[in-house]
Amino acid sequence: MRKQQAVWKLISDSLSQGAQVMLLYVLQSSGSSPGRQGFAMAVNQSGQIAGSIGGGIMEHKFVEMAKEQLKQNQQSITLRQQFHDKKAAKNQSGMICSGEQTILIYPVKAIEKPYIDALIKSIDADKNGLLKLSPKGIEFSDEAAESDFVFGMESENIWHYQEKTGYKNHLFIIGGGHCSLALSQLMSTMDFYIHIYDNRPELNTLADNDYAQEKTLVNDYSELKDVIHSGASHYVIIMTFGYRTDDAALRALLDKSFKYTGLLGSKTKIAEMFNTYIAEGLATEERLKKIHSPVGIPIKSQTPEEIAVSIAAEIIKVKNAHLN
Repeated sequence: MRKQQAVWKLISDSLSQGAQVMLLYVLQSSGSSPGRQGFAMAVNQSGQIAGSIGGGIMEHKFVEMAKEQLKQNQQSITLRQQFHDKKAAKNQSGMICSGEQTILIYPVKAIEKPYIDALIKSIDADKNGLLKLSPKGIEFSDEAAESDFVFGMESENIWHYQEKTGYKNHLFIIGGGHCSLALSQLMSTMDFYIHIYDNRPELNTLADNDYAQEKTLVNDYSELKDVIHSGASHYVIIMTFGYRTDDAALRALLDKSFKYTGLLGSKTKIAEMFNTYIAEGLATEERLKKIHSPVGIPIKSQTPEEIAVSIAAEIIKVKNAHLN
């Protein structure tokens, strides 16, 4: 999110100063392309740069193309497909990682500054919006977007791109202790809006957590049933201070549908909890198998920081499972 902010702020600042600026945007990607859909850069005539479209020789090539267009005062829109394969018949990127991506080089117009400033304001407020790119230019609105990305292309002159801006994923951490603090710090560097829930108002690690966008005190974890809703981009981690509170939190969320649910704890504790739910008819064995428990990639984590890395890795694996 910080990279996204930096790109648009450089564009806005450049326009305010009367400086020409180019927007570089990955409109489409597939395979092992280093630049993923939605990656963006800004390059202005002073040589200032923000963001990334994937790095390496390909990014360098496109930055130089943008600089040359700025130097020549060219106002044309460039759309280039790049194939990361030296055997490709044309449009070779110079990289051999396989995959492909479609990159836009767009000279931003001064009349588009109100859209850009509205986008920056939306991002700063942690809100979602709708960015539209097309041969007509840049547009932005606060309307809700159903899909994270939409791209269609008939030719270099007939194409359209839409993106849901702001945070695309929500991470709900139940429990505000040391592991929660470490996980919040790590996940705050990624595209996750972080919610923390705890029932201890005096908890120092909750007070010290400056990484979460929201921190909520509950009287009882059973209240989560009414405040956390199902969602295809919702990730839930339960890591309270004990068996009883973990049990209350999970019971409140068993009938919800999330992209990811994880439960921190020993195999013995988790087995006892799950056997109880099956005996009480609260959940089937099939339903409980969908809960990542014990949570995280098995790397023999010991410290809160190592546990955070383990959980973050598992979340990323689930989030990106659809990528080819």
